[in-house]
Amino acid sequence: MNLYKEIADLIKNSKYSLAFTGAGISVESGIPTFRGSQGLWSKYDPEEFAHIDSFIRNPAKVWKMIREMFAIIFEAKPNPAHEILAEMEKRGYLKAIITQNIDGLHQLAGSKNVIEYHGNCKWLLCLSCGKKEEVKRELIEMLPYPKCKECEAPLKPDVVFFGEAIPFEAKTKAEREVQRCDLLLIIGTSGVVYPASQLPYMAKLNKATIIEINLEETPYTHSITDYFLKGKAGEILFKIFSELS
Repeated sequence: MNLYKEIADLIKNSKYSLAFTGAGISVESGIPTFRGSQGLWSKYDPEEFAHIDSFIRNPAKVWKMIREMFAIIFEAKPNPAHEILAEMEKRGYLKAIITQNIDGLHQLAGSKNVIEYHGNCKWLLCLSCGKKEEVKRELIEMLPYPKCKECEAPLKPDVVFFGEAIPFEAKTKAEREVQRCDLLLIIGTSGVVYPASQLPYMAKLNKATIIEINLEETPYTHSITDYFLKGKAGEILFKIFSELS
């Protein structure tokens, strides 16, 4: 049997399918993975630039990296992988997406039920008074860093830095979803960022079928993955979707 048809049939017969996405799904939108050769961590030490203690100690220094991140994300558009997942949700094949990404591309593509495990960079947050402000170019270009209108404290993107806890609502919803699902599409994640990396294992404990799409093998591949499809997310999802239609 055609492998893509076999997977499409599994999705059709699933009662509760989810997608779990990582940075790899956005590479085709022009956003390098943080850990890749072109990623931010090749240029900036994450412990020095992406840890909450570093931000509190020297926000101006950390904002140099943040501006570079925003410059990339502002230019990005959803790619076919995002669009296919949105269409799968619309047609009832997919119940929700749990994403580690902070770029908001799933929503721009039309996905409705998206759990953003690490936050979303469309908001800036004041760590002092809790006020949020929507990201605008003129705001992030403020030097040495954007400040809260209420208390003048530095604003940070409303995303999870190293050393910060996962937002309670996102963590709770994500765990509830993976415990309900009977099929999980893992797409473009390295499987090494804790605690997000544990979610597929929770799904497997509940006997979910695991379908992994990635350019490289991951810790999931030989432990919990039932079907491993090596390649670009957009191309492989298109082949699966063609068998769903």
